[in-house]
Amino acid sequence: MELKKHLNFKYIFIGLYVVSFLAFIIYGVIPTNAVDAYEIDSELSMPSIGLNSGVTKLELGKDGLETPDTIVGSYSKNSNKTLLIGHSTTVFSNLKNVRLEDTFEYNGKTYEVRMIDMVTKDKINMNRILQSEEKDTIILMTCAGTLLNNGDATHRLIITALSE
Repeated sequence: MELKKHLNFKYIFIGLYVVSFLAFIIYGVIPTNAVDAYEIDSELSMPSIGLNSGVTKLELGKDGLETPDTIVGSYSKNSNKTLLIGHSTTVFSNLKNVRLEDTFEYNGKTYEVRMIDMVTKDKINMNRILQSEEKDTIILMTCAGTLLNNGDATHRLIITALSE
């Protein structure tokens, strides 16, 4: 009888351990849904790199644009040109795999990648990036190059796409 009680206790302990472990995996490892912190006003879909993300509008502050943690941010000062930014360690982790002529959808329109540039951070001209264009244009930008200790990087990957 004592052996049976011991075995029952052992199985109960193992069961509790398994349930606790699964709860930790489900609730403790999966990051909280940071999307809830942002107002999603559109979607970006880039099938060539497996990207589907909500997009939130950004406001230009005294320190520039604050990039959302896990989704794409959009900024536009002209009706026909939009800057989409995201972190290279989260939402734009595969942006480096985009190729010329890849297509993607944003705000119900299809865009085709026409130019891919890698520019040192100190050579970025935001006025040029944001200037008006004749055709609807999307600029995708993320960190690239060597990661620095402050969470920044030495370069920016800049992808220009035009509406089809």
